Amino acid sequence: MDQGFFLLFAAVAVITALTVVLARNPVHSALALMACFLQVSAIFVLLEAPLLAVIQIFVYIGAIMVLFLFVIMMIDVREAVLQRFLPGGNLPALILLVLLGVEMLVLVLWSDRFSVVEPVAMGGGDDVRQLGTALFADYLLPFETASVILLAALVGAIMLARKEQG
Repeated sequence: MDQGFFLLFAAVAVITALTVVLARNPVHSALALMACFLQVSAIFVLLEAPLLAVIQIFVYIGAIMVLFLFVIMMIDVREAVLQRFLPGGNLPALILLVLLGVEMLVLVLWSDRFSVVEPVAMGGGDDVRQLGTALFADYLLPFETASVILLAALVGAIMLARKEQG
């Protein structure tokens, strides 16, 4: 049953990742990327790694995708779409994509690392407590410094995106 759910989540993740690349509208690409991140977090839940699943949702879907959507809404998308593709440049990229896909498929099929194995049981909730203690006790200054830098970047992006008055 777990393998069926894994295959379902993996297939949807691949489809949404292809939608990210193939969608012409940048907002649709960003929403497909959010769906792909959600599928990856579901795979983390199947792997019995709930902390990684929650971090995936909070950090990637909650924070980074909001910034992506903010940037997409602030730039002039019509002008960027005209400069996005060079004429005749899609064929070499498509050939490279097919070659890399075949290589990945061959490596996955020949590898014995993808056999069905039971997951190893972890230590439980104590690992999360140790991570939280280390983050907020030992590394509090770097954590707060990173949050101030992100706040400054957000304020700078708002100032750059704001239209000049007058």
